[in-house]
Amino acid sequence: MQARCCALPALISATVAASRIHTYDGMFKHGSSSGRILVVDDQPGNVRVVGALLSRNGFEVLTADNGHDALRIAAEQLPDLILLDVMMPDMDGFQVLAELKRDDTLRQLPVVCLTAARDREQLLRAFDAGAVDYVTKPFLPEELLARVNAHLGLKLARDRLERVARERQELVNLVAHDLKNPLSSVLFATDILRVDGVPPQRIPRYLDTIHASASDAISYIRLYLETQRAQRESQAVAEPAVVAEVLEVLNSRYAIQFEARGRQLRTSAPPGLRAAITPVVLRQVVENLVSNAIKYAPDSDLEIGCRNGAPGYLQLLAEDRGPGIAPARQRELFQPFTRLHDEPTAPGDHSSGLGLSLARQIIADAGGQLGYEDREGGGARFIIELPAAD
Repeated sequence: MQARCCALPALISATVAASRIHTYDGMFKHGSSSGRILVVDDQPGNVRVVGALLSRNGFEVLTADNGHDALRIAAEQLPDLILLDVMMPDMDGFQVLAELKRDDTLRQLPVVCLTAARDREQLLRAFDAGAVDYVTKPFLPEELLARVNAHLGLKLARDRLERVARERQELVNLVAHDLKNPLSSVLFATDILRVDGVPPQRIPRYLDTIHASASDAISYIRLYLETQRAQRESQAVAEPAVVAEVLEVLNSRYAIQFEARGRQLRTSAPPGLRAAITPVVLRQVVENLVSNAIKYAPDSDLEIGCRNGAPGYLQLLAEDRGPGIAPARQRELFQPFTRLHDEPTAPGDHSSGLGLSLARQIIADAGGQLGYEDREGGGARFIIELPAAD
Protein backbone atom coordinates (compact mmCIF):
# COMPACT_ATOMS: atom_id res chain seq x y z
CA MET A 1 0.00 0.00 0.00
CA GLN A 2 2.91 2.37 0.61
CA ALA A 3 3.87 2.27 -3.05
CA ARG A 4 0.28 3.16 -4.00
CA CYS A 5 0.18 6.15 -1.62
CA CYS A 6 3.29 7.73 -3.09
CA ALA A 7 2.22 7.14 -6.70
CA LEU A 8 -0.41 9.88 -6.80
CA PRO A 9 1.87 12.81 -5.75
CA ALA A 10 4.41 11.66 -8.31
CA LEU A 11 1.75 11.60 -11.02
CA ILE A 12 0.51 15.05 -10.09
CA SER A 13 4.02 16.46 -9.99
CA ALA A 14 4.52 15.34 -13.56
CA THR A 15 1.71 17.60 -14.74
CA VAL A 16 3.45 20.67 -13.31
CA ALA A 17 6.04 20.60 -16.09
CA ALA A 18 3.49 22.03 -18.50
CA SER A 19 5.84 23.19 -21.21
CA ARG A 20 7.49 19.78 -21.40
CA ILE A 21 4.18 17.98 -21.73
CA HIS A 22 2.89 20.38 -24.40
CA THR A 23 6.03 19.73 -26.43
CA TYR A 24 5.19 16.04 -26.50
CA ASP A 25 1.50 16.85 -27.05
CA GLY A 26 2.30 18.38 -30.42
CA MET A 27 4.67 15.62 -31.42
CA PHE A 28 2.27 12.76 -30.71
CA LYS A 29 -0.81 14.50 -32.07
CA HIS A 30 0.96 14.99 -35.37
CA GLY A 31 2.20 11.44 -35.66
CA SER A 32 -0.56 9.24 -34.26
CA SER A 33 -4.08 8.13 -35.06
CA SER A 34 -6.71 8.93 -32.50
CA GLY A 35 -8.30 6.04 -30.66
CA ARG A 36 -10.48 5.13 -27.71
CA ILE A 37 -8.62 4.24 -24.52
CA LEU A 38 -10.08 2.77 -21.35
CA VAL A 39 -8.19 3.83 -18.19
CA VAL A 40 -8.78 1.48 -15.23
CA ASP A 41 -7.53 2.50 -11.77
CA ASP A 42 -9.15 2.55 -8.34
CA GLN A 43 -7.37 5.82 -7.44
CA PRO A 44 -9.44 8.78 -8.77
CA GLY A 45 -6.39 11.04 -8.89
CA ASN A 46 -4.51 8.61 -11.13
CA VAL A 47 -7.48 8.34 -13.47
CA ARG A 48 -7.82 12.11 -13.61
CA VAL A 49 -4.15 12.74 -14.45
CA VAL A 50 -3.81 9.97 -17.04
CA GLY A 51 -7.14 10.86 -18.60
CA ALA A 52 -6.19 14.53 -18.91
CA LEU A 53 -2.87 13.66 -20.58
CA LEU A 54 -4.54 11.36 -23.09
CA SER A 55 -7.39 13.76 -23.83
CA ARG A 56 -4.94 16.58 -24.60
CA ASN A 57 -3.34 14.30 -27.15
CA GLY A 58 -6.56 13.71 -29.03
CA PHE A 59 -7.63 10.37 -27.58
CA GLU A 60 -11.16 9.53 -26.50
CA VAL A 61 -10.93 8.47 -22.87
CA LEU A 62 -13.16 6.02 -20.99
CA THR A 63 -12.63 5.45 -17.27
CA ALA A 64 -13.40 2.77 -14.70
CA ASP A 65 -12.44 2.59 -11.02
CA ASN A 66 -12.78 -1.20 -10.64
CA GLY A 67 -12.45 -4.39 -12.63
CA HIS A 68 -16.15 -5.14 -12.92
CA ASP A 69 -16.93 -1.72 -14.41
CA ALA A 70 -13.93 -2.05 -16.72
CA LEU A 71 -15.27 -5.28 -18.21
CA ARG A 72 -18.76 -3.84 -18.61
CA ILE A 73 -17.53 -0.64 -20.29
CA ALA A 74 -15.16 -2.59 -22.56
CA ALA A 75 -18.03 -4.81 -23.71
CA GLU A 76 -20.39 -1.88 -24.29
CA GLN A 77 -18.02 0.64 -25.93
CA LEU A 78 -15.13 -1.52 -27.19
CA PRO A 79 -11.98 0.55 -26.65
CA ASP A 80 -8.91 0.32 -28.87
CA LEU A 81 -6.55 -0.05 -25.90
CA ILE A 82 -6.80 -0.54 -22.13
CA LEU A 83 -4.51 1.04 -19.52
CA LEU A 84 -4.99 -1.29 -16.56
CA ASP A 85 -3.83 -0.86 -12.97
CA VAL A 86 -2.52 -4.17 -11.68
CA MET A 87 -3.22 -3.80 -7.96
CA MET A 88 -6.90 -3.12 -7.31
CA PRO A 89 -9.19 -4.40 -4.55
CA ASP A 90 -11.97 -6.92 -5.20
CA MET A 91 -10.89 -7.72 -8.77
CA ASP A 92 -7.24 -7.04 -9.57
CA GLY A 93 -5.69 -6.51 -12.99
CA PHE A 94 -4.77 -10.16 -13.43
CA GLN A 95 -8.40 -11.20 -12.98
CA VAL A 96 -9.50 -8.54 -15.46
CA LEU A 97 -6.98 -9.85 -18.01
CA ALA A 98 -8.26 -13.39 -17.49
CA GLU A 99 -11.86 -12.28 -18.10
CA LEU A 100 -10.87 -10.35 -21.22
CA LYS A 101 -9.21 -13.44 -22.67
CA ARG A 102 -12.40 -15.45 -22.17
CA ASP A 103 -14.40 -13.04 -24.35
CA ASP A 104 -14.08 -13.57 -28.10
CA THR A 105 -14.75 -9.88 -28.79
CA LEU A 106 -12.34 -8.49 -26.19
CA ARG A 107 -9.48 -10.97 -26.21
CA GLN A 108 -7.57 -9.12 -28.95
CA LEU A 109 -7.61 -5.76 -27.16
CA PRO A 110 -4.08 -4.59 -26.30
CA VAL A 111 -3.67 -4.09 -22.53
CA VAL A 112 -0.85 -1.99 -21.05
CA CYS A 113 -0.47 -2.56 -17.32
CA LEU A 114 0.18 0.26 -14.87
CA THR A 115 2.22 -0.89 -11.89
CA ALA A 116 3.82 0.94 -8.97
CA ALA A 117 6.85 -1.34 -8.79
CA ARG A 118 9.30 -3.13 -11.06
CA ASP A 119 8.46 -6.48 -9.52
CA ARG A 120 9.84 -9.02 -12.01
CA GLU A 121 7.47 -11.79 -10.98
CA GLN A 122 4.49 -9.44 -11.13
CA LEU A 123 5.45 -8.25 -14.61
CA LEU A 124 5.99 -11.78 -15.88
CA ARG A 125 2.61 -12.74 -14.48
CA ALA A 126 1.02 -9.79 -16.32
CA PHE A 127 2.62 -10.81 -19.62
CA ASP A 128 1.54 -14.42 -19.09
CA ALA A 129 -2.02 -13.16 -18.51
CA GLY A 130 -2.02 -11.36 -21.85
CA ALA A 131 -0.66 -7.84 -21.27
CA VAL A 132 1.32 -6.40 -24.20
CA ASP A 133 3.39 -3.90 -22.18
CA TYR A 134 3.71 -2.12 -18.84
CA VAL A 135 4.42 1.36 -17.48
CA THR A 136 5.73 1.85 -13.94
CA LYS A 137 4.49 4.61 -11.66
CA PRO A 138 5.57 7.33 -11.38
CA PHE A 139 5.86 7.56 -15.16
CA LEU A 140 7.14 10.15 -17.58
CA PRO A 141 4.33 11.56 -19.74
CA GLU A 142 6.32 11.01 -22.93
CA GLU A 143 6.96 7.38 -22.00
CA LEU A 144 3.29 6.68 -21.45
CA LEU A 145 2.33 8.41 -24.70
CA ALA A 146 5.03 6.56 -26.63
CA ARG A 147 3.84 3.17 -25.41
CA VAL A 148 0.20 4.04 -25.98
CA ASN A 149 0.90 5.23 -29.53
CA ALA A 150 3.03 2.20 -30.35
CA HIS A 151 0.46 -0.37 -29.28
CA LEU A 152 -2.49 1.62 -30.53
CA GLY A 153 -0.79 1.95 -33.92
CA LEU A 154 -0.24 -1.81 -34.06
CA LYS A 155 -3.85 -2.45 -33.11
CA LEU A 156 -5.25 -0.04 -35.70
CA ALA A 157 -2.93 -1.49 -38.35
CA ARG A 158 -4.17 -4.99 -37.50
CA ASP A 159 -7.76 -3.76 -37.74
CA ARG A 160 -7.06 -2.30 -41.17
CA LEU A 161 -5.46 -5.53 -42.38
CA GLU A 162 -8.41 -7.56 -41.12
CA ARG A 163 -10.81 -5.16 -42.81
CA VAL A 164 -8.91 -5.40 -46.10
CA ALA A 165 -8.90 -9.19 -45.85
CA ARG A 166 -12.63 -9.17 -45.11
CA GLU A 167 -13.38 -6.85 -48.03
CA ARG A 168 -11.23 -8.94 -50.37
CA GLN A 169 -13.09 -12.10 -49.36
CA GLU A 170 -16.41 -10.33 -49.83
CA LEU A 171 -15.28 -9.25 -53.30
CA VAL A 172 -14.28 -12.81 -54.16
CA ASN A 173 -17.68 -14.07 -52.96
CA LEU A 174 -19.45 -11.36 -54.91
CA VAL A 175 -17.68 -12.01 -58.20
CA ALA A 176 -17.92 -15.79 -57.84
CA HIS A 177 -21.64 -15.63 -57.12
CA ASP A 178 -22.50 -13.24 -59.92
CA LEU A 179 -20.40 -15.08 -62.48
CA LYS A 180 -22.38 -18.22 -61.70
CA ASN A 181 -25.62 -16.90 -63.23
CA PRO A 182 -24.35 -15.95 -66.72
CA LEU A 183 -22.09 -19.01 -66.85
CA SER A 184 -25.06 -21.23 -65.99
CA SER A 185 -26.89 -19.73 -68.97
CA VAL A 186 -23.89 -20.45 -71.19
CA LEU A 187 -23.78 -24.05 -69.96
CA PHE A 188 -27.53 -24.52 -70.48
CA ALA A 189 -27.41 -23.18 -74.05
CA THR A 190 -24.35 -25.24 -75.00
CA ASP A 191 -25.93 -28.40 -73.57
CA ILE A 192 -28.98 -27.80 -75.77
CA LEU A 193 -26.81 -27.24 -78.85
CA ARG A 194 -24.93 -30.48 -78.22
CA VAL A 195 -28.16 -32.50 -78.42
CA ASP A 196 -29.00 -33.92 -81.84
CA GLY A 197 -32.20 -32.71 -83.44
CA VAL A 198 -32.17 -29.06 -82.35
CA PRO A 199 -34.36 -27.14 -84.82
CA PRO A 200 -32.04 -25.01 -87.01
CA GLN A 201 -34.20 -21.92 -86.56
CA ARG A 202 -33.57 -22.00 -82.79
CA ILE A 203 -29.78 -22.23 -83.01
CA PRO A 204 -29.24 -18.43 -83.43
CA ARG A 205 -31.24 -17.85 -80.27
CA TYR A 206 -29.00 -20.17 -78.24
CA LEU A 207 -25.89 -18.59 -79.73
CA ASP A 208 -27.19 -15.14 -78.79
CA THR A 209 -27.75 -16.37 -75.23
CA ILE A 210 -24.18 -17.65 -75.04
CA HIS A 211 -22.75 -14.41 -76.40
CA ALA A 212 -24.84 -12.15 -74.16
CA SER A 213 -24.14 -14.21 -71.03
CA ALA A 214 -20.40 -14.28 -71.66
CA SER A 215 -20.45 -10.52 -72.24
CA ASP A 216 -22.20 -10.00 -68.92
CA ALA A 217 -19.66 -12.19 -67.15
CA ILE A 218 -16.87 -10.00 -68.48
CA SER A 219 -18.82 -6.89 -67.47
CA TYR A 220 -19.11 -8.17 -63.89
CA ILE A 221 -15.37 -8.75 -63.73
CA ARG A 222 -14.70 -5.24 -64.94
CA LEU A 223 -17.28 -3.83 -62.58
CA TYR A 224 -15.77 -5.34 -59.43
CA LEU A 225 -12.10 -5.70 -60.25
CA GLU A 226 -11.39 -2.61 -62.33
CA THR A 227 -13.88 -0.08 -60.98
CA GLN A 228 -13.94 1.58 -57.58
CA ARG A 229 -17.24 1.90 -55.77
CA ALA A 230 -17.30 5.67 -56.23
CA GLN A 231 -16.89 5.25 -59.98
CA ARG A 232 -19.76 2.77 -60.04
CA GLU A 233 -22.01 5.24 -58.25
CA SER A 234 -21.08 8.02 -60.67
CA GLN A 235 -21.90 5.73 -63.59
CA ALA A 236 -25.33 5.12 -62.06
CA VAL A 237 -26.07 8.83 -62.56
CA ALA A 238 -24.43 9.13 -65.98
CA GLU A 239 -25.92 5.97 -67.53
CA PRO A 240 -29.40 5.19 -66.18
CA ALA A 241 -30.98 1.85 -67.01
CA VAL A 242 -33.93 1.69 -69.36
CA VAL A 243 -36.00 -0.88 -67.49
CA ALA A 244 -37.75 -2.34 -70.54
CA GLU A 245 -34.40 -2.96 -72.25
CA VAL A 246 -32.94 -4.67 -69.19
CA LEU A 247 -35.95 -6.96 -68.89
CA GLU A 248 -35.87 -7.73 -72.62
CA VAL A 249 -32.25 -8.93 -72.34
CA LEU A 250 -33.12 -11.16 -69.37
CA ASN A 251 -36.18 -12.53 -71.16
CA SER A 252 -34.16 -13.49 -74.22
CA ARG A 253 -31.59 -15.19 -72.00
CA TYR A 254 -33.81 -17.11 -69.58
CA ALA A 255 -37.09 -17.70 -71.42
CA ILE A 256 -35.64 -20.80 -73.05
CA GLN A 257 -34.96 -22.31 -69.63
CA PHE A 258 -38.58 -21.77 -68.60
CA GLU A 259 -39.81 -23.15 -71.92
CA ALA A 260 -37.70 -26.28 -71.40
CA ARG A 261 -39.78 -26.92 -68.25
CA GLY A 262 -43.08 -26.06 -69.90
CA ARG A 263 -43.27 -22.71 -68.07
CA GLN A 264 -43.13 -19.07 -69.08
CA LEU A 265 -41.06 -16.02 -68.18
CA ARG A 266 -43.12 -12.89 -68.81
CA THR A 267 -41.58 -9.42 -68.59
CA SER A 268 -43.12 -6.01 -69.15
CA ALA A 269 -42.29 -2.37 -68.43
CA PRO A 270 -43.54 1.00 -69.70
CA PRO A 271 -41.34 2.18 -72.58
CA GLY A 272 -38.80 4.85 -71.69
CA LEU A 273 -39.00 4.31 -67.93
CA ARG A 274 -35.47 4.67 -66.52
CA ALA A 275 -33.94 3.81 -63.15
CA ALA A 276 -30.98 5.66 -61.59
CA ILE A 277 -28.65 2.65 -61.75
CA THR A 278 -26.41 1.28 -64.48
CA PRO A 279 -27.99 -1.33 -66.79
CA VAL A 280 -25.43 -4.03 -65.99
CA VAL A 281 -25.97 -3.63 -62.24
CA LEU A 282 -29.77 -3.73 -62.54
CA ARG A 283 -29.47 -6.77 -64.79
CA GLN A 284 -27.23 -8.41 -62.21
CA VAL A 285 -29.77 -7.92 -59.41
CA VAL A 286 -32.84 -9.03 -61.37
CA GLU A 287 -30.88 -12.01 -62.69
CA ASN A 288 -30.41 -13.16 -59.09
CA LEU A 289 -34.19 -13.15 -58.66
CA VAL A 290 -34.71 -15.03 -61.91
CA SER A 291 -32.16 -17.72 -61.01
CA ASN A 292 -33.77 -18.12 -57.57
CA ALA A 293 -37.18 -18.60 -59.19
CA ILE A 294 -35.74 -21.28 -61.47
CA LYS A 295 -34.30 -23.13 -58.49
CA TYR A 296 -36.99 -22.67 -55.86
CA ALA A 297 -40.19 -22.36 -57.92
CA PRO A 298 -39.46 -24.72 -60.84
CA ASP A 299 -43.13 -25.53 -61.48
CA SER A 300 -44.23 -21.91 -61.72
CA ASP A 301 -44.23 -19.15 -64.30
CA LEU A 302 -42.34 -15.98 -63.40
CA GLU A 303 -43.66 -12.49 -64.05
CA ILE A 304 -41.43 -9.42 -63.86
CA GLY A 305 -43.13 -6.08 -64.20
CA CYS A 306 -42.61 -2.43 -63.36
CA ARG A 307 -44.80 0.19 -61.72
CA ASN A 308 -44.57 3.61 -60.11
CA GLY A 309 -43.50 3.64 -56.46
CA ALA A 310 -43.24 6.54 -54.03
CA PRO A 311 -42.77 9.98 -55.64
CA GLY A 312 -39.50 9.91 -57.55
CA TYR A 313 -39.20 6.12 -57.36
CA LEU A 314 -40.16 3.11 -59.45
CA GLN A 315 -40.68 -0.52 -58.48
CA LEU A 316 -39.81 -3.78 -60.20
CA LEU A 317 -41.79 -6.83 -59.09
CA ALA A 318 -40.68 -10.44 -59.58
CA GLU A 319 -43.66 -12.73 -58.84
CA ASP A 320 -44.12 -16.49 -58.96
CA ARG A 321 -46.63 -19.09 -57.77
CA GLY A 322 -44.10 -21.32 -56.07
CA PRO A 323 -43.99 -22.35 -52.40
CA GLY A 324 -42.99 -18.88 -51.21
CA ILE A 325 -40.84 -18.28 -48.13
CA ALA A 326 -41.82 -19.72 -44.77
CA PRO A 327 -42.57 -16.95 -42.22
CA ALA A 328 -39.83 -18.24 -39.92
CA ARG A 329 -37.26 -17.77 -42.72
CA GLN A 330 -38.36 -14.34 -43.92
CA ARG A 331 -36.58 -12.50 -41.10
CA GLU A 332 -33.20 -13.90 -42.16
CA LEU A 333 -33.92 -13.88 -45.89
CA PHE A 334 -31.39 -11.16 -46.78
CA GLN A 335 -28.65 -12.24 -44.41
CA PRO A 336 -25.41 -13.57 -45.95
CA PHE A 337 -25.08 -17.35 -46.40
CA THR A 338 -28.83 -17.89 -45.98
CA ARG A 339 -30.48 -20.22 -48.49
CA LEU A 340 -34.18 -19.93 -49.37
CA HIS A 341 -34.62 -23.61 -48.55
CA ASP A 342 -32.44 -26.03 -46.61
CA GLU A 343 -32.52 -28.86 -49.16
CA PRO A 344 -30.54 -28.70 -52.43
CA THR A 345 -32.82 -27.87 -55.36
CA ALA A 346 -30.99 -30.19 -57.74
CA PRO A 347 -27.98 -32.52 -57.81
CA GLY A 348 -24.80 -30.45 -57.71
CA ASP A 349 -26.57 -27.37 -56.36
CA HIS A 350 -24.01 -25.64 -54.15
CA SER A 351 -25.72 -22.32 -53.53
CA SER A 352 -23.69 -20.06 -51.23
CA GLY A 353 -26.73 -18.17 -49.96
CA LEU A 354 -25.12 -14.86 -50.90
CA GLY A 355 -27.36 -13.75 -53.77
CA LEU A 356 -30.14 -11.90 -51.95
CA SER A 357 -27.74 -10.35 -49.44
CA LEU A 358 -25.53 -8.99 -52.21
CA ALA A 359 -28.52 -7.87 -54.27
CA ARG A 360 -29.96 -5.91 -51.35
CA GLN A 361 -26.59 -4.23 -50.73
CA ILE A 362 -26.24 -3.27 -54.40
CA ILE A 363 -29.74 -1.75 -54.44
CA ALA A 364 -29.05 0.09 -51.16
CA ASP A 365 -25.85 1.54 -52.68
CA ALA A 366 -28.00 2.90 -55.51
CA GLY A 367 -30.35 4.61 -53.05
CA GLY A 368 -33.12 2.03 -53.17
CA GLN A 369 -34.30 -1.04 -51.31
CA LEU A 370 -35.09 -4.69 -51.96
CA GLY A 371 -37.89 -6.40 -50.06
CA TYR A 372 -40.08 -9.49 -50.00
CA GLU A 373 -43.74 -10.19 -49.37
CA ASP A 374 -46.02 -13.19 -49.71
CA ARG A 375 -48.11 -13.04 -52.87
CA GLU A 376 -51.85 -13.10 -52.42
CA GLY A 377 -53.11 -16.52 -53.45
CA GLY A 378 -49.72 -18.11 -52.83
CA GLY A 379 -46.21 -17.59 -54.10
CA ALA A 380 -43.40 -15.10 -53.66
CA ARG A 381 -43.09 -11.45 -54.59
CA PHE A 382 -39.75 -9.62 -54.53
CA ILE A 383 -39.92 -5.84 -54.85
CA ILE A 384 -37.02 -3.67 -56.03
CA GLU A 385 -37.58 0.04 -55.41
CA LEU A 386 -35.15 2.44 -57.09
CA PRO A 387 -34.91 6.18 -57.73
CA ALA A 388 -36.31 7.05 -61.13
CA ALA A 389 -33.91 8.82 -63.51
CA ASP A 390 -34.92 12.14 -64.98
